Amino acid sequence: MATTAVDMRGSLDTNHRRVILASSLGTVFEWYDFYLYGSLAALIGKHFFSGLNETSQFIFALLAFAAGFAVRPFGAIVFGRLGDMIGRKYTFLITIVIMGLSTFLVGVLPGYASIGVAAPTILIALRLLQGLALGGEYGGAATYVAEHAPQGKRGLYTSFIQITATFGLFLSLLVILGTRLGMGTEGFEAWGWRIPFLISSLLLIVSVYIRLQLSESPVFQQMKAEGKHSKAPLTEAFGQWKNLKLVILALLGATAGQAVVWYTGQFYALYFLTQSLKIDGTTANLLIAAALAIGTPFFVFFGWLSDRVGRKPIVLAGCLLAALTYFPIFKGLTHYGNPAIEQAAATAPVKVVADPGACSFQFDPVGKSKFTSSCDVAKSALAKKGIPYSNVTAERGAIAEVKVGDAVVSSFEGGSLDGKAFADQSKAFGTQLGAALKTAGYPEKANPEQTNNVMLVVLLAILVIYVTMVYGPIAAWLVEMFPTRIRYTSMSLPYHIGNGWFGGFVPTIGFMLVAWKGDIYYGLWYPIIVAIATFFIGLLFLRETKDVDIRH
Repeated sequence: MATTAVDMRGSLDTNHRRVILASSLGTVFEWYDFYLYGSLAALIGKHFFSGLNETSQFIFALLAFAAGFAVRPFGAIVFGRLGDMIGRKYTFLITIVIMGLSTFLVGVLPGYASIGVAAPTILIALRLLQGLALGGEYGGAATYVAEHAPQGKRGLYTSFIQITATFGLFLSLLVILGTRLGMGTEGFEAWGWRIPFLISSLLLIVSVYIRLQLSESPVFQQMKAEGKHSKAPLTEAFGQWKNLKLVILALLGATAGQAVVWYTGQFYALYFLTQSLKIDGTTANLLIAAALAIGTPFFVFFGWLSDRVGRKPIVLAGCLLAALTYFPIFKGLTHYGNPAIEQAAATAPVKVVADPGACSFQFDPVGKSKFTSSCDVAKSALAKKGIPYSNVTAERGAIAEVKVGDAVVSSFEGGSLDGKAFADQSKAFGTQLGAALKTAGYPEKANPEQTNNVMLVVLLAILVIYVTMVYGPIAAWLVEMFPTRIRYTSMSLPYHIGNGWFGGFVPTIGFMLVAWKGDIYYGLWYPIIVAIATFFIGLLFLRETKDVDIRH
């Protein structure tokens, strides 16, 4: 059997490019499918959650996006078990078909105006199927490539799998931009947004064909031939404390921090540009695409570097750098993206003076809560306009006021008003507030002539490079932590809890925190705290693995 292993390793040198290409292309498609929704969250909110108020509409659209992340650990368990029992290849063939069909159905699903509450219900169900499929995809692809890689090159080989997530996002942005520019904004927002989802059916056919050309992992084949594959991978992976402890440490000391850095650097940054800075959606997508183009080669660089200096120092350094620099970088995005907001906030800061007891956490997932207190009216108006503000405590029962520099705009209590009267009062309040904000210099949208696109790309590229530091070596690190017989199951769960739960909820938690506090930077505290925790846990409790023999 030792001779067989040597022969296998010799053949890997001639076949590894085909293995990497085939695995990567299929995974790019799955990420393209998954991130189409994230890139179009604001539009999807309007079409599928139009029965909610505007603030809840966007947050709930993000929650539906996050729902796909929430079930990824369950997909990791289901498909990880299959992968360790029957093989890597056929398991990720199943996941790609589920992903492709779910994405196509999103493209043909009627909106809220046509079928009512059934629309968001079906949409969330499809998102759950996408999440389950992705939960099984990544572990299979990463394990498959790593088990083909020769010793000393696993970091480099698996880094190409790490690129696929960014390529998938990049591809989704390009298709969206091409469709938007080809149809015009009005046509795209009305129905053209469905085209990128429908295109996925063509990509599905190509990806399945490519995957069918692959053979099974030689390491798995050898293990199965020797009768050493696991008959109960879930029990072995999570029922024995020795391995379960390592799964928990891999989550808290590696993937949780990697995940929040990943999603802050790409998705939260995109939402920050469009929602907080009011930069045009097309421009924001182009800026992110440019940053991704600059940063993407660093996935391979840091994967290669991890084969020489180790996985652990690179991943943890990325977490620490991100945590230390997020605030200045995002303040820089404001300075170069919409300097009028920065200037207005400095010269005429907005303050909400209100009784804290009258202020609600304005999140309405079912569309039935009424935010009619004077504080809620004021904060809702500011949230819709994307205006940063601070909170000042007023005496109990006082009517809330919005101070814009020296100007004061009084809110109103809407609890006793009927629908029409409340709408009329809200309109009058909004007009008065808008006039005060305009006088103080707060812009309704970012002025393209004041936007420094070069500096925005530089700052966004730095965020992407942090992503490449934490993400480039992570697959090799996880593969090397666990034994072959339960590798697919063991590595998939911490990866998908980290990326599905810790990372996937970054945009949602971030903007809920911003809506709560009024500070457009307050949402950064969530990824910063998680990244710092990962740095210390990984530093103290996880070992370096680059020289581990993964055939055992």
